[in-house]
Amino acid sequence: MRAKFSTQLLMLSFVLTASPLLAWAADGNSQVVTAEEVTWGYLNPLRGDKSPGAANLWGDRTLNGATGMLVRFNKGFASPPHIHNISYRGIVIEGLMHNDDPAAERMWMPTGSYWTQPAGENHITAANGDSNLIYLEIDAGPYLVQPAEQRFDNGERPLNVHEKNLVWLTSSELTPISGEKAEVTQLWGSHEPSALNGTMVKLAPGFEGAIATAASEFRAVVIRGQVTHQSSTPSKGKALTAGSYFASSGDYAHALATEEGALIYIRTNNAYKVSSK
Repeated sequence: MRAKFSTQLLMLSFVLTASPLLAWAADGNSQVVTAEEVTWGYLNPLRGDKSPGAANLWGDRTLNGATGMLVRFNKGFASPPHIHNISYRGIVIEGLMHNDDPAAERMWMPTGSYWTQPAGENHITAANGDSNLIYLEIDAGPYLVQPAEQRFDNGERPLNVHEKNLVWLTSSELTPISGEKAEVTQLWGSHEPSALNGTMVKLAPGFEGAIATAASEFRAVVIRGQVTHQSSTPSKGKALTAGSYFASSGDYAHALATEEGALIYIRTNNAYKVSSK
């Protein structure tokens, strides 16, 4: 049975501040993709419409490289026991998801919950919401579904973290300032220089500010809520609903605003700074 709570919180290498926004960089080193702009296919093409739907946000799940994708499940979906050739991470965007050993009791994970699935481990995946959507991320591909009989132990151990078990840090716990506008939680990875890591940032209702970074790889997915992402040209601002994606390489400040609050997953290989007006 997999662990169902986080057992370690790594040192966080970003800063939440109330400093002025950084100047916008040229849009040539950034990308914004709305949830409505993605192209859908099947996660397991061999099963056709019995397979969950899948849409790449970045990368290509059929090639030998890292990829981030959306995966959509019908209500009542339950996979047969199976394994994958590579490890992956999953974050629930909509609905209720279960991912565990075939004999495990169902633990339905809502929006914001997180799990890891090691390569080679036998498991099932099930969905129980009216609409079920996750963000799935791999560090190497291709992403394949294989029979349970081919199971193997790659040395990793799985983890389920229900949204209620996430540990959030506020700006006052990270820096000595007032006027908290965001919280952050560590999910995976290292904060050594140039090492990849994954965090989630929770923006408060009424947030208006920026997430600035100099990372060579910065990728963000809206998990809950809606944000307006403003480019250097005001007319090019986009409304990003859950499942939307934005990214940059090099010095960039992603100007964001949200009326009702938002939850954003961030994959990066450098520090970033959340600043509010």
